Amino acid sequence: MSLLDIAPIIEQMLLTSENVSDLNFSCGQKPQVEINGTLYPTSPIGLGRLSAFQTEMIAMSLVRDNPDAAAQLVKYRTADLSYALPGKCRFRVNIFQQRNSFSVVMRVIPHEIPTFEALKLPPQLAEIADIRNGVVLLTGPTGSGKSSTLAAIIDRINETKAYHIVTIEDPIEFLHSHKKSTINQREVGADTKDFASALRAALRQAPKVILVGEMRDLETAEIALEAAETGHLVLSTLHTIDTSKTIDRIIGLYPKNEERVIRTRLAQTFRYIVSQRLIPTADGRGRIAAVEILRSNPRTREYIEKGEQDGKTLLDAIRDGEIDGMQDFDTVIRGMIEKGVITMDDGLSFATNQNNLLLQLKGLSNTEDYVNAGRNRPMPKPAIPPPPAENPDSVLNMME
Repeated sequence: MSLLDIAPIIEQMLLTSENVSDLNFSCGQKPQVEINGTLYPTSPIGLGRLSAFQTEMIAMSLVRDNPDAAAQLVKYRTADLSYALPGKCRFRVNIFQQRNSFSVVMRVIPHEIPTFEALKLPPQLAEIADIRNGVVLLTGPTGSGKSSTLAAIIDRINETKAYHIVTIEDPIEFLHSHKKSTINQREVGADTKDFASALRAALRQAPKVILVGEMRDLETAEIALEAAETGHLVLSTLHTIDTSKTIDRIIGLYPKNEERVIRTRLAQTFRYIVSQRLIPTADGRGRIAAVEILRSNPRTREYIEKGEQDGKTLLDAIRDGEIDGMQDFDTVIRGMIEKGVITMDDGLSFATNQNNLLLQLKGLSNTEDYVNAGRNRPMPKPAIPPPPAENPDSVLNMME
């Protein structure tokens, strides 16, 4: 077995659990899998703590057939790429240098496109498939499920509309097949230079829907807004913690003297801002998405255009906008705690305003018992399967 043959190592690591979300290779550690937000060590084909040489060989095996990623790694000491186990699953890979050694993190991308039902998403998000133009943003920290939600939305459009859909991703994650729509997926680095140039080109490719993997900079944001203003539906992501911070982030990309203009344009073009937080379930078997939804209506457009003030915040508008399908994090989390889906501790740790949420939960029962029961509800930890049997003849053992 050679380190340049990474597939058997990955396959054994994936056998650890059905809920593996990431694989981690770091110098001085055993290969690790992330399950429901926690890292666990593994010993695929007898591997122990990895040396700097071993992590470098793993990195080289991943970029061996990807000259663009290899060049990026040499130039910038980091590289993004995709990797596939044919017929099983794909990975979004990041390789980076740290303390003169390489580390590798591989995000598992399921082979099948996730559905709204499987992701337990709010049903009102299915309405996004019927929007003809404007901007829809999916936001949240890394690993919050933004890509999965976007894939489910694209798949819903693919099944119900005869559109041309263009996606621009870095790297391509979920592979969409043509259904009712025609889908062309472009990967930054392999198929196009960068997001901005691919997005500019997309305007000449007659798409109805454009997915931009991430709105990273001013140029990308500006072209995305132009696309929305000219009749396209633009879907994208941002690494922000809630809907209000998302507006601030976009406006912050522009010079201060353009704030009024960009607020007006954004108010007119946005359709949905959806923020996600993945919270461990109370049974310890997985995670569930808490979803905050801001939708375009006269009130939210006014608050974006004129700016938030005391008593006129986007959070106020969301809380009052239930009839329009809006919902805020703390209300969603409170409902999950009440139903026993998540524990009190986890719910409070992911809440926007912990003190207010705790007061609301206390107010539901005139006793401390309810709160204490939720706080102290035991949370079973997922059983960690035994590591695969070591192979004493493995070349990897000889290399340690």
